[in-house]
Amino acid sequence: MEILIKNGYVFDPLNDISGDVMEIGVKDGRIVDPSEIDPSKAKVIDAKGKTVMAGAIDVHSHIAGPKVATGRLIKPEDHYLTNIPNRLPYRRAQTGVAVPNVFKIGYAYAEMGYTTVAEAATPPLKTRHTHEELNAIPIIDKMAFVLVDSNWIALDLIQEGDLEKLCAYYAWLLKATKCYALKLVDPGSDVAWVYGKPSLDLDNYVPGYNLTPRDIIETTGKASETLNLPHQIHVHCNRLGYPGNCVTTVKTLDLSNKFALRDRPSLHITHVQFTGYLGDSWADLRSGGEEIAKSLNKNRYATIDLGQVIPGFAAVTMTADAPFEYVLYHITRGKWSFADVEAETAAGIVPYRYRKKNYVNTIQWVIGLEITLLAEDLWRVYITTDHPNAGPFTGYPKIFSWLVSAKAREEIMKEMSSKALKRSALPAIDKELTLYDLAILTRASPAKLLGLEKEKGHLGIGAQADIAIYDIDPTKVDLSRDYEVVVRAFRKAAYTIKDGEIVVKDGEVVKTVYGTTYYVNPQIPEDLEREIESVVKEKFVSYYSVALDNFIIRREELKKSKEITVKAKLGG
Repeated sequence: MEILIKNGYVFDPLNDISGDVMEIGVKDGRIVDPSEIDPSKAKVIDAKGKTVMAGAIDVHSHIAGPKVATGRLIKPEDHYLTNIPNRLPYRRAQTGVAVPNVFKIGYAYAEMGYTTVAEAATPPLKTRHTHEELNAIPIIDKMAFVLVDSNWIALDLIQEGDLEKLCAYYAWLLKATKCYALKLVDPGSDVAWVYGKPSLDLDNYVPGYNLTPRDIIETTGKASETLNLPHQIHVHCNRLGYPGNCVTTVKTLDLSNKFALRDRPSLHITHVQFTGYLGDSWADLRSGGEEIAKSLNKNRYATIDLGQVIPGFAAVTMTADAPFEYVLYHITRGKWSFADVEAETAAGIVPYRYRKKNYVNTIQWVIGLEITLLAEDLWRVYITTDHPNAGPFTGYPKIFSWLVSAKAREEIMKEMSSKALKRSALPAIDKELTLYDLAILTRASPAKLLGLEKEKGHLGIGAQADIAIYDIDPTKVDLSRDYEVVVRAFRKAAYTIKDGEIVVKDGEVVKTVYGTTYYVNPQIPEDLEREIESVVKEKFVSYYSVALDNFIIRREELKKSKEITVKAKLGG
């Protein structure tokens, strides 16, 4: 299909375009010079009075794998009476709100103009399940981050102090699981959990090892940088969910300078709302948003995503941080599920609802907004809800309205806990973001974070033809005053184009395509590759109940894939 988009207001920060009226040509799934398109043969879209951006990118969401499947089972009421019948041949049946089924995940993201999503945590042993669900999700491109925070093979190698061998193991693991980046969740704490110990802080020792979480982060960070991975280590900080954990997060942000080997960020802190608490107890809890923003501003090798709470929405918390979920279960006294995945990681799942008048929930709500509005560099901040932990991804348009409109924030603050608001900075912040800023936060900077900025996150010639068109006329709409227009427009895109195909029109799915799963293949010296294969064979017998041949995921198991080859800085 050839497409010519005319008369739209284009926002493309990677190409320094802010609201210019431009034509965009699409041919063979790529963006081309409009002069190459014959209007008499192409599909012409008149985007007059509309906003045009690249397809949006979500850098942290939970959309596939065993924890997501269990999340659906643990909350059957989430699916009761939410069924949307199929509309063949374009759309399969959809169900679920907090934890949607695979079809709704793809459709709902596309309806909002999102075209790429990262599954943020997959246990190596269960990643085949993750890929099976990723294969089934329509339209969007995807990738998965493999968990290594309490992996016993990794911890053995870190303790040995042989960085090259550790790099070789991580390279082998990424290739074996067809994953994109290394994920650390509450480093070392699953080992402590197995030993019946509480969650670890940054400088506590991991039971059975002469290591601390600080050592795990620094060494894994150095390995990731040495391997030249496109996305830096993705870190869920220690002490998540505990009062006072802001101190741990700031200390973790400071580590980004310790192992930065490239002139780009080396450490990503995820869902920082959950690790941004000041105070000694729930009774005196207060926001640490200002402190984290200050730390982010001074640590140029660090990035952050929000985990922004959506008050009033049903959520399902699910994380490899099992010790935290155990605590949350005892606070809520509802349902919970727990699993430990052999020698790799653990997981816990607890349904939850964030209430507007609740003191703690209000503190949680303000943190992400404070950090975004106080950040000096929006290119290092990313909008997420840690779906479905702080709320469903379908709540993103509401977050956009809070960021572009102080009035929108004032309106919802009338419904929140006044006591909690007095212990936060948000009521005093009058900053408002623009459509250009939103394009940075949701398109341009996520593409750079994932190392995909050459083909994603922008509308330059040669880029992947992932495009979103929204019914917002920036010359007529006052975003600050008419913030509901932002919610409506970003909830249902006028058009979403994926790989050059129109998949959404007027907020409805009109065509189903299947996106690409990205994974990395780090190239390391052959002698080191042979050496680590020998190590892995030996340790698999000790640590795993599965055969090594059954662990490795082959490329043909992925429905549609793209291998990103990188050359490690190893050997000589």
